[in-house]
Formats: sequence, C-alpha cells, structure tokens
Amino acid sequence: MPEVRIVVGGKEFTVACQEGEEPFLQSAAAMLDREAQGLVSQIGRMPDARMLLMAGLMLADRTAAYEEKAAAAEEKLARQERLIEEMKAMPAPEPERVEVAVIPPIVSDTLAEIAARAEALAALAEEKAGR
Repeated sequence: MPEVRIVVGGKEFTVACQEGEEPFLQSAAAMLDREAQGLVSQIGRMPDARMLLMAGLMLADRTAAYEEKAAAAEEKLARQERLIEEMKAMPAPEPERVEVAVIPPIVSDTLAEIAARAEALAALAEEKAGR
C-alpha cells in the first residue's frame, strides 16, 4: 500500500492509500490545505487536530452547498424530461381544413367576354382619338 506525503496547513503528514489513488489523495489534500491555509492566515497558529477539523468542516459545508445545487438541477432536469414525455404522448393536432372556392366555368367565360369587349372599346376609342 503506497504512502503519500501531503502538506496541510503547513504541517506534513504521511498517508497510506490504495494503489493508483495517489493523484486523488493529493488533490483532496490540496483542497484541504487551501482551507487550512485560509484558517491559519485568519486565526493564526492552532492545534493540528483543530485546524484539520475546521478545514474539513469548511469543505463539508461547501460540498453540501454543491450537493444542494446538483439536486436542484437534477430535479429541474427530471421535470423537463417528464414534460417532454407528456408532450410526446399527446395526440397530434387535427389538421386545419382549408376551403378554396371553386369558380364555375361560366364565370371565367363571362369574364373573358367582358375583357374582350373592354379591349374592343379601347381600340375603338383609340381609333376615334387618332382621327
């Protein structure tokens, strides 16, 4: 079982860990050291046990806040997923019916006849105007 030397609050400790866990232990120790250094700079010298306890409690408090945020985000995601599933389960809306008026052929014929008469009158007017 490997042993790792860590420094927390200016104090050196030797800690045993599982094979391959050394980087995780060093990372955790660095986090604990940052908290301990903050305590030492604010309060000054204190017994090792108290320093470690206070630094651990501060990390636990921060972790609890992150866990609350994560739980809230997971709940929000679960609500959104439920909403998506509800929407998928809804039946498709009925298509709108669009009616297009059908113009009877007689109307088209009548309009064509009126257009032809209008053109004939226009030609007659131009002829008389040109005289």
